[in-house]
Amino acid sequence: MTMKQWLFHHQNQSQRMAFAGVFAILLPIFFPHLFRPLGRASPSLFSEWIAPRPRHLPLLKAALNRHIPIRQQSELWAPLPDQGWKACNEPTTVSSLPANSQGYIQVFLDGGLNQQRMGVCDAVAVAMILNATLVVPHLDLNPVWQDSSSFSDIFDVDHFINVLSNEVKIVKEPPREYSWSTREYYATGIRPTRIKTAPVHASAQWYQENVLPVLQSYGIVAIAPFSHRLAFDQLPTHLQRLRCKVNFEALAFVRDVKVLGDLIVNRLRNTHHQALGSGLRENIDGSGHEGSGKYVVLHLRFDKDMAAHSACDFGGGKTEKLALAKYRQVLWQGRVLNSQFTDNELRSQGRCPLTPEEIGLLLAALGFSNNTRLYLASHKVYGGEARIATLKQLFPLMEDKKTLASADELAKVEGKASLLAAVDYYVSLKSDIFISASPGNMHNALVGHRAYLNLKTIRPNMVLLGPLFLNKSMVWPDFEAAVLNGHRNRQGQIRLRKEKQSIFTYPAPDCMCKS
Repeated sequence: MTMKQWLFHHQNQSQRMAFAGVFAILLPIFFPHLFRPLGRASPSLFSEWIAPRPRHLPLLKAALNRHIPIRQQSELWAPLPDQGWKACNEPTTVSSLPANSQGYIQVFLDGGLNQQRMGVCDAVAVAMILNATLVVPHLDLNPVWQDSSSFSDIFDVDHFINVLSNEVKIVKEPPREYSWSTREYYATGIRPTRIKTAPVHASAQWYQENVLPVLQSYGIVAIAPFSHRLAFDQLPTHLQRLRCKVNFEALAFVRDVKVLGDLIVNRLRNTHHQALGSGLRENIDGSGHEGSGKYVVLHLRFDKDMAAHSACDFGGGKTEKLALAKYRQVLWQGRVLNSQFTDNELRSQGRCPLTPEEIGLLLAALGFSNNTRLYLASHKVYGGEARIATLKQLFPLMEDKKTLASADELAKVEGKASLLAAVDYYVSLKSDIFISASPGNMHNALVGHRAYLNLKTIRPNMVLLGPLFLNKSMVWPDFEAAVLNGHRNRQGQIRLRKEKQSIFTYPAPDCMCKS
């Protein structure tokens, strides 16, 4: 089967996107003409990186001069009230380990940090299903970021093993008799101890019927691929709660991540100073912050893959549209569902990612003032810094890792995408409010984790916002009123999980009890 046929027929979206990331790295090498400007003589005529002018100028002008009532600010920053749910995390003092282990289970996890995190949770559950001993999961080299960080580089292994010691036996390495069972061993040929056919969202019964016999025959089994390989439905309550215990309690970051995360959190909460690289500068307004000492995290995802795959128009003119169309053609051979619709049709259905300008206007309408301490998490913006200029106008106290920590303080995580993402996850979890500009693995992971802890998380109402931004005659008071009304019930209120939805995004009712 050719790569073109594979991309067309394969149904696993996460794997398609992973391959797209690899292509994104290789494209400039093998197809440089797709990325080369037409010439230097007329830069205004061509550069896909020149950010467009603000698309919602009347709203932007009004937002820059907005006045926010004190009562609105107080309500916005107030913590969530008790919603009648609590984590079902009673400590287990009696061991439920089987008398005899059936053998050792290894899993090899691909994807980014948050996808791998979910895989770890599922691996622990599968080990319990099979009465097996779990070998600490192996994290594959990330093909997009070229990050070779291991499990122990990111997570506290001893904490992971100890927290789960009464439910599942976990070892750091397989015993010497199985030392041959490595990632390299399985990469060089067909091996009887490797399971390659685990279906997406497989049932517990599937593992008992297909993996257990191999485990009993050889004493060890390796499952790869393993992302999204355990169902969310029709599992017993104790398994669901075990997955949540792994995710929300057992997976603690290593000390270096927590130390740097705490440093960033402390500087965000310090109302008298702003961090700037290696030093500190006096705050612009040390006494004027609403929610003094509080901060909001914005997960701003607006990368080229997302922009191209959406098939939306982001105001960069014909040059940008052509560049994104070429990029879309090479990565997905034009097989992008959205490309058959017009920009207006996509926006009216809320199917276009929010631009930095639009997310800024949303935040302003919700009641965040220009004194808000805004932290950007894991942002990689198509168009670079120029494209977030409008967002910076609205929120001049916007920060990220590099503005809040010095090069020396960042040294242990610099260049390691998984560790950088871990720091952002940690800072996001500690924030007073979290908001994500678009869905994705980090969005889903934090929505669930913060729901588990009853923390405020704002979910943009894309179906509402699309038509609002299409309406060029919209005035600020009407826009503000519509945004406020459309987001009153999207600020962390518990949402019960529906069939096929992830327990990691919607932990209630499977992992939460009525208080």
